[in-house]
Amino acid sequence: MPDVSEPSEPSEPKYTHGHHESVLRAHRTRTAQNSAAYLLGSLAPGLRLLDVGCGPGTITADLASIVAPGRVTAIEPVPEALELARACAVERDQHNIDFVVADVHALQFGDNSFDVVHAHQVLQHVADPVTALAEMRRVCKPGGVVAARDSDYAAFAWHPASTQLDDWLRLYRDAARANGGEPDAGRRLLAWAHAAGFTDVTPSVSATCYATPAEREHWGGMWADRILHSAIAEQLLSRGVADQAKLQAISRAWRDWAGHPDGWLAIPHSQILCRG
Repeated sequence: MPDVSEPSEPSEPKYTHGHHESVLRAHRTRTAQNSAAYLLGSLAPGLRLLDVGCGPGTITADLASIVAPGRVTAIEPVPEALELARACAVERDQHNIDFVVADVHALQFGDNSFDVVHAHQVLQHVADPVTALAEMRRVCKPGGVVAARDSDYAAFAWHPASTQLDDWLRLYRDAARANGGEPDAGRRLLAWAHAAGFTDVTPSVSATCYATPAEREHWGGMWADRILHSAIAEQLLSRGVADQAKLQAISRAWRDWAGHPDGWLAIPHSQILCRG
């Protein structure tokens, strides 16, 4: 699993979530089936695929198994993040993945290098999503596909109502924008693709629902921990937009929501398949 030399001065903004255990706990539940189903019909053995922002590598490894004996190139802007995906590949004994430090705004790969370019929940975090998509388009072969999926935080919906969870959403969106991202990326994907030069775009939407006791415990418990211990907590406290008491109240609200028999949460995800 070779590495490629690191690019200089990547332009990626600060990653809002960080890599605390509470973040990885959620990201490691992602699979190609639950997070990239819209792309699977475009995949076949032998294709070469670029996975932008591979995270802990669970989706990457799934995609690699589908395109084998083709190869997957997995990229992250910092080496530490790639170690998570590398560990996943080793655990799954998946040998057709290359790990590369790269900035999606200025990819070091040649034109027409990949059959498929994929980014899951990435464009909401980058400094310039149009430039990122244009680069993804450049390295994709003619007749290939560029795929992206991003959620839309402003469209999250939950029950029962909670002023503390309202505070959570407001603080998260504020933090994401302070870090140079766009938390309401989902509604903008089609416009970004058009601005990047794509003329053949298939848009769609899917949703994740957390409503069973196990699902609520997963999401609510994860955010109850994340709002106190992950990078976003540090960012909110350092900027002075929330204090420890506020974060504790939000954490309790997530645990209360998780334990409520009527607790319900819907998260919409916009998806685009781009050609040309």
